[in-house]
Amino acid sequence: MPTLIRLIITLLFLAGLVYAGMFALVAFVEPTPKEVTIRIPQRDLLSGGQPALPGTQAPAEQPAADAPAAEPTTPPEPLTD
Repeated sequence: MPTLIRLIITLLFLAGLVYAGMFALVAFVEPTPKEVTIRIPQRDLLSGGQPALPGTQAPAEQPAADAPAAEPTTPPEPLTD
């Protein structure tokens, strides 16, 4: 039984050290804000949100006029108990 108590006390001590370290980081470290710029390639903006994969063509902008329109889909029924 003394070995079990010694193990529990050791684990509690290590958990306390981790907690104290997290508290010290929160209390004493201030993040430095900086401006972030993300460049978006023009081809991604013109492809309608669909990223063009290397070696493939970008999707067509408009469907053909003689193509049948897709049937509208209805949302699934909500589950009730």
